[in-house]
Amino acid sequence: MVFPESHTANRPLRFGYVPLVECAPVAVAHELGIFERYGLDVQLSRELGWASVRDKLVFGHLDAAQSIAGIAIALGLGINEMRCEVAVPMVLNLHGNAITLSKHISPEKIGRGERLKDFLTHEWKEDRPFTLAVTHRYSSHYALIKTWLQRCQITDKQEVDIIFLPPTLMPRHLKAGHIDGYCVGEPWNSASILTGDGWCPATSSDLSHGHPGKVLIVSGSYLRTNRDESVRLVAALLDSCRTCEMPEFRDELIAILAKPKYTGVAPEVLANSLGPEFNSGAGQRSIDGFHLFHGTSVNRPSTDKASWVLAGMRSTGMLPETTGGSISRIYREDIFRSAEQVVMHSK
Repeated sequence: MVFPESHTANRPLRFGYVPLVECAPVAVAHELGIFERYGLDVQLSRELGWASVRDKLVFGHLDAAQSIAGIAIALGLGINEMRCEVAVPMVLNLHGNAITLSKHISPEKIGRGERLKDFLTHEWKEDRPFTLAVTHRYSSHYALIKTWLQRCQITDKQEVDIIFLPPTLMPRHLKAGHIDGYCVGEPWNSASILTGDGWCPATSSDLSHGHPGKVLIVSGSYLRTNRDESVRLVAALLDSCRTCEMPEFRDELIAILAKPKYTGVAPEVLANSLGPEFNSGAGQRSIDGFHLFHGTSVNRPSTDKASWVLAGMRSTGMLPETTGGSISRIYREDIFRSAEQVVMHSK
């Protein structure tokens, strides 16, 4: 199938991503020519973290991006005095995150976290609070680490400080002793685990099975003037997600993600969470479903996925109970359905 020339043929579609395993659909679509196959000229922009993605969307420097889901809701509903029209026409993956703790807070001391409260009460000797990092105040990581702390029976804010760091900086801050743990997407958990600096007490699928990982966010201004291209962007990424999920593609996926312009980490680090087994730093474990890239239940921007994000933002105090606005205006199943048709007719 031959697609029409883009309305924005005078310039590429500017697409932002953060160096994580979860950028796989974007990287694969670019490296395998899937964007071009769907008639798109896409210019990728590697971002340090989610604040950069947010700011560039707001100020018009990006047309679309891989994003944490909370940013789309925050921008679309105008939380924290920053508002712009955005759409989420697909979910790029489920799961993909984990919690990593310093080797100094070992499983022998706290188990999988069930003895953490007792450890902090009787054995914590640092002259600062127990400190954990997440990527952004509107991220799933914030909700996941709060869930884990609640399971560890820790609810007092004075016992734990939660700070915000870009994903790529977390391993070095853990190694330096500036933080005691973090929740982040891969490969930045495995980066600390395989150097012996950290270990993983829980993956995101352990904490909330089926939760959305990263989403595609499209600028409202781009969508208004380029709806056809937006549909084809979703179609190309759906095609790429299907490729990422294929077991026989695993080695090539690792080779792509290892390139400096994507994650730039060693293939063995990437392989750790891409199966079939995960070295948690506290033993080997099966991790079927650590990363889920493809399937209608994965990629559809459904109201139940949006509701999970909303509930997580409310649980962390980032979203007031009285916040108004229609979530269906942001989560666009109509565009997703159109893209499914494009993929079907392109075969």
